[in-house]
Amino acid sequence: MALPPKVFDRMLIAEHLGRRPAEPDDFVTQLALDDLASRLITVSRDFEQALIMAPDGARLPLMGRSASGAFAFERVSTVLGSPDAPLVDPEALLLPRDGYDLIVSLFDLQVINDVPGFLARIRAHLSPDGLMIAAALGGDSLTELRQAFLRADAETSGGAFARVAPFIPLADAGGLLQRSGYALPVTDLETYPIRYADLLRLMRELKGLGAQNPLADRPGRLATRTLLAAASAAYAELAGDPDGRVRATLEIIWLSGWAPHENQQKPLRPGSATVRLRDVLGK
Repeated sequence: MALPPKVFDRMLIAEHLGRRPAEPDDFVTQLALDDLASRLITVSRDFEQALIMAPDGARLPLMGRSASGAFAFERVSTVLGSPDAPLVDPEALLLPRDGYDLIVSLFDLQVINDVPGFLARIRAHLSPDGLMIAAALGGDSLTELRQAFLRADAETSGGAFARVAPFIPLADAGGLLQRSGYALPVTDLETYPIRYADLLRLMRELKGLGAQNPLADRPGRLATRTLLAAASAAYAELAGDPDGRVRATLEIIWLSGWAPHENQQKPLRPGSATVRLRDVLGK
């Protein structure tokens, strides 16, 4: 079996995460955690064995709450391990145990090369009827940054280089869950328009997230002042506001699915309906 192409350089991502300040301004992760809390509180389920993971799992919560009450999270990291959140290789995903009732993954899909395999390995660690929830950056995230650097590279060097990682389109998310063997798959999208003082402030935010260019096949040279100046000018033209600030698009895709179980709701067999559509529509 052919191995998936290497898209992300996790060693480089680990270096970026390790250089962050003790209390980084990582509002993107906080957005995801707030949204996760609002999703879990609607689930009527006791989670006795729950795990949450992220590239840097030490910054994740130790407790969660569902409609049935509070529960404890076990934490692991997929890029930067620590005593509070041990490192696991996301491509192999050997978690501490099997039989979890709930596994949550926040932005791990941004650092792995085999997304369907990763989702399938999560499913293998779930108990029957266990729940998986994952958050990933959506396909149109940072589209302004991508366009600005493409324009700046063409202007300063006559070529185009990949400087922003690819993200998952919403249209592909449901198929990923189905390919990975989940029952009752659900995907949805949250879009956040964000404003910054300038391009450099946005790039500092990405640095705090550990999301500086993580591509394995990235340009071999550092961004020069000339390139950054050209990118800043292009960004202001593409997404500048009258007050001098610039806009950035952030999309967070949420994926959820259940490990198959015989008692789960099943789709009706073709021809088994007892009510005609014509009767429902009154025609």
